Amino acid sequence: MKYYPIFLNVKDRPCLVAGGGQVGARKAKTLGSAGAWVTVVSPEFCDHLAEMPGIRKIQRCFDPKDLDQIFLVFAATGDTAVNRQIQNLARKARVLCNSADAPDQGDFILPAVMNRGDLICAVSTCGASPALARKIRMDLDQAYGPEYATFLVLMKAVREKLLGSSGHDPMAHKHIFRTMMKKPAGSGGGK
Repeated sequence: MKYYPIFLNVKDRPCLVAGGGQVGARKAKTLGSAGAWVTVVSPEFCDHLAEMPGIRKIQRCFDPKDLDQIFLVFAATGDTAVNRQIQNLARKARVLCNSADAPDQGDFILPAVMNRGDLICAVSTCGASPALARKIRMDLDQAYGPEYATFLVLMKAVREKLLGSSGHDPMAHKHIFRTMMKKPAGSGGGK
C-alpha cells in the first residue's frame, strides 16, 4: 500500500488513546508533545503513563462514546477484537484511526522519526520493513546531531528578519541561506 506523506497539526485537537500499556504511553507522549489534548482510556495504566503529566486518564474500558468530538484515535488496547471495534467505529465516525496491532488496516501508519528541535525527518517503508526504516532513522541520528536544532533556530530568526525587511528580495536572500548551509556543522552551519 502507498501512503500519502503528511505532517499533521494536532495542536489543541482532542485525541484519544485506547490502551494504557507501554504502546499507549508512547502514543500519548508523542501526541502531547505535539500539543494535542490527549485522553487515555484504559482499565489499567502502566507506571510510565500513570506518572505522565498533562494527559487526561480515564480508568475504564473503551466506550463508543469516547470517540465523540475526537480528531484522531490510537487503538492500542492489547485486545485485537477491541482494537477492530474501535477501528470500525472510528471509520463510521470519520475519525482518523491507527491500530497498534494492525497498522496497515487503519487510516495511517507512523514513520520512524528523527527529531532535532524543529528539524523532523520521517522515514517510512510503507510497512514493508519497519527494521529498515528504523536503521535509516538511526543513520539520520548520526548524520544530524543536536547542533542542527540550534542552527535551525538561527536560520528561522534570519529568515523572519529578512522577510520583515522593507527591501525583501527573495533571490538575493537565497544566497544568504545557501552560504549559511555551506559552513561546517560544528561551526553552526549545515553540511
